[in-house]
Amino acid sequence: MIELDREKKEQIQKRFDELAASREKWIKRNKYYYDDQERYFKFLVPEGLSVLELGCGTGGLLNALKPKRGVGIDISAEMLKIARSRYPNLEFRQADIEGLENWGETFDIIIMADVVGHLQDIEETFKGLRSFCKAETRIIISYYNFFWEPVLKVGEWLRLKMPQQYQNWLSSEDICNLLTLAHFQVVKAESRLLIPKWIPWLSNAINRYIGTLPGIRRLCLCRYIVARPANMRQERDFSTTILIPCKNEKGNIEPAIKRLPEFGSHQGIIFVEGGSTDGTKEEIERVIQAYPEKDIKLIVQDGVGKGDAVRKGFSEATGDILMILDADLTVPPEDLTKFYEALADDLGEFVNGCRLVYPMEKEAMRLLNLLGNKFFSIVFTWILNQRFKDMLCGTKALFREDYEKIQAGRKYFGDFDPFGDFDLILGAIKRNLKVVEVPIRYRERTYGRTNIRRFKHGWLLLKMTLFAYRKIKAI
Repeated sequence: MIELDREKKEQIQKRFDELAASREKWIKRNKYYYDDQERYFKFLVPEGLSVLELGCGTGGLLNALKPKRGVGIDISAEMLKIARSRYPNLEFRQADIEGLENWGETFDIIIMADVVGHLQDIEETFKGLRSFCKAETRIIISYYNFFWEPVLKVGEWLRLKMPQQYQNWLSSEDICNLLTLAHFQVVKAESRLLIPKWIPWLSNAINRYIGTLPGIRRLCLCRYIVARPANMRQERDFSTTILIPCKNEKGNIEPAIKRLPEFGSHQGIIFVEGGSTDGTKEEIERVIQAYPEKDIKLIVQDGVGKGDAVRKGFSEATGDILMILDADLTVPPEDLTKFYEALADDLGEFVNGCRLVYPMEKEAMRLLNLLGNKFFSIVFTWILNQRFKDMLCGTKALFREDYEKIQAGRKYFGDFDPFGDFDLILGAIKRNLKVVEVPIRYRERTYGRTNIRRFKHGWLLLKMTLFAYRKIKAI
């Protein structure tokens, strides 16, 4: 750890003490900027969590997030004096966040809003945060785009922005690298605010629809990074529930059971049968009797669609890890071990299958479907800020506790997805889960025929693309 320049620290503390009385004046002067920052933090942080904010200033952002427990840390005693008087429901402590001592408490969320520029040793500061983390903790960092340094300095000279004497200017890549060195894993990054001042009818339109476009968004003022602590999940042996939605898949029921590999401490298998006409339900009942050593359950679907089947099946699931395996077996059941290991080894929290890495069998996916998959994968990778090479693979895995969080926050998106895939993917992104993709070898069907209707479902996918853009990107 480098020796910190104490004289510079004292200058920073003195400067913020002097600015405390005028802090709210500067916030009002730049209301559009601070309103956007608050709106995006509220999108990233659900209400009712424990939140630690480092460099909290007068406490307005921390209070806006409505935490069940909120703790603010700041170097300025004068800033905290104002924060305590305004928000007695929150706790505020004076401390230097570089070398912050742990007091035996962990938090769901740790926020550093426009703070990293004032730090002398960012890497060591990040390392110190691990003592405040649990496996589920998310670190959220906002900071200025270094391209804007001359503009902001002119703004300070013109007294349009609160003056600051000492400031680091780092790129997104610099911050991500420092997080990696401190044993954090970056979940996603976003850029916002091409126009940080309010211009009627223009600012919102440009910031939401122009500033979000690839290439152009690199010019935005604000950068946000969400990260999670790496290798903090201690347990490595989990029970699993494998959900198999099925309709007219009689010939695939017993092969699915025979081919499932053993992994985890216990396996439960749930078939959700969706009104078959080929005897699938009766075949499932026969298989349950034929394999009494297996924990197999049948649910008869009273709704319609895979999305409904997934929600019904997961409502009955008891495993630590939940998996979806399509009954057509075009994704080999043997590959589920890879999905399990990705979660058990803490490589990610939402595991998505990817059929577009290895060569696939000749009739496994028609050309138009393949082109559609590639198009939607590119678009959704941009919208969601996490890589999705194959948006439409039905095989997925996640922890049950994370699914329950997705379920609790479903009202944000509403009941929009007949497939079930997007309900989970958008929910995972909203909950800041780390997505990893497992490449699989996609096979041809050996029984039955696909339920996919290319043009009808393609139109639905386009509508869901616009929906996702509106709910996640253009906010």
